[in-house]
Formats: sequence, C-alpha cells, structure tokens
Amino acid sequence: MELNSFIIENETYIRLSFFFGIFFIMAIWEVIAPRRALTVSKTIRWINNLGLVFFNTFILRILFPAAAVGVAVFAHNHGWGLLNYYELPMIIAVVITIIAMDFIIYLQHVMVHAVPLLWRLHRVHHADLDYDVTTGARFHTLEIILSMLIKFATIIVLGPPVVAVILFEVILNALAMFNHSNIGLPKMIDKALRWFIVTPDMHRVHHSVEDDETNSNFGFNLTWWDRLFGTYRAQPRGGHKGMIIGIHKFREVKETSWITGMLLLPFKGKISEYAINTRNWAAQEATKNDSDK
Repeated sequence: MELNSFIIENETYIRLSFFFGIFFIMAIWEVIAPRRALTVSKTIRWINNLGLVFFNTFILRILFPAAAVGVAVFAHNHGWGLLNYYELPMIIAVVITIIAMDFIIYLQHVMVHAVPLLWRLHRVHHADLDYDVTTGARFHTLEIILSMLIKFATIIVLGPPVVAVILFEVILNALAMFNHSNIGLPKMIDKALRWFIVTPDMHRVHHSVEDDETNSNFGFNLTWWDRLFGTYRAQPRGGHKGMIIGIHKFREVKETSWITGMLLLPFKGKISEYAINTRNWAAQEATKNDSDK
C-alpha cells in the first residue's frame, strides 16, 4: 500500500520523469546511430512537433484538469467498473488493466484509419515527412481530445486501480517514443522483442505512404493484437531505408511540418472514401509482372 500511495501522490512527477528521460535517451540514440537519413530540417520539425505537444497539453489541462487519473479515482470512490465488483490481487488487476486498455488503444487506432472523418484528424500524425521520437507525440488537438474521452469511458467501464492507470500512461508514453524513434535494433533483438512489444522497425512500416503498409501494425505497446487480428506486417516492401514516410498527397513542408499547417490539415480537401486495406497488392504486382514479360 505504501508503494501505491507513493505512486499516486507523485503521479505527475513520475510521468514527467519517464517522459523526459525516455525522450532524452531516444534523442541521443537517434544522433549516434540513426536508422534513416532525415529529409526535412530537424530544427523545423522538432520546434513544431513539440510545439503541438505543448499546445495539446495546455488544452487538455483546461478541458480535463483531473485527466485519466482523476477519472480513475472518481470511479474507485463510487465503485464503478468491472474491477470494482471483484476483489482481485493488485498485481492481477494491474495486468488486466494494462492489457485491456492497450487493446482499446489498438481498436481506437484501427477506427481512426477506417472512418473517413476520423482519418482526417489522424492523418496529422501520418503526414510527418520524417519519423523520429517527436512523431510519437504529434497528434491533432481534436484527436487528442477524442482519445481522452475514449480513455475516460474505458476507465469508467473497467474500474481499474488508480496505480494501474498511472503505470499504463507511463508505459504508453515510453513505448510510443521508443517505437517511433529513428533507430534500429540488432535483428535478433528486434525479432525477440516483437513477440511482446512494438519495435521501431515494426511500427515504422505503419508510417509508409503505401496504403496497405499504413493499414498494418496498429499496435502501440503490445504486438499481440496485430498478430491476432491479421494486421501484422513484418517489413515494408521497399526496405526501411527505401520506404517513403508520410502521405502521398501531403508533401509540402509548410502543411506537414509547421504547427499551423498541422492544425489546418484535417480541414483540407473533400471527405473521400477511405476503405481500409482494399487495394489488392498481390493482384497488382501479378499484373505488373505479366506486363513486363
């Protein structure tokens, strides 16, 4: 109980310590051993990507002062949620919470790719022309608000221990920065880690301009959901150094890397059909091969 009380009382300090600590480690790693060469000024991207992060944080603090931890405390005090109906050992409740909330994040991620209106918001994350540690926290403000509301609903239905919600937030932020980093792992280590957590090479495929690659590897933390639901893709067809990052029709730096462009991006163009994984790449490649003969 003393450890739980310490975590709850120092929640903000713990989250910020992990955020800045992991961010610093990944940033240094990217400088020492980058996986890919960057195509846009790192200064421009970092100032604007991090500027959007701080802007989103400010907005969330105004709209939701208590954040997810406050909702968890409220649910616990009122006995709301499934885990409040059963007395489970704390460690089991924590594990259930982390796995369940990660699954909801996976479903949410698939949803924002499958629903055209939500894709317009989420494409701000994908429109980044490069892929590094700052990409992991770059989301449109409206998507961040939607994500927070989904998280609140999940907490109310699940009724997780407060400490479990804090740990999930720490793990989510840490792994999002890790697997969005411009780094590479030795093949054996990458292969082993992929059975449990999302690696940078695994998630980078998801940021390809090719739609079938974009619509794969939706997981942020655990890799199980992609493997279970058939959305796992091991490697990009063009290789990690040859693949193009971003979205085909958004290639201008001002609209993809400046904060004003990012905030306006969802409102550009008409709402068009966005059907997930409809392109038959195998058939296209077979047709191309036949035409080359």
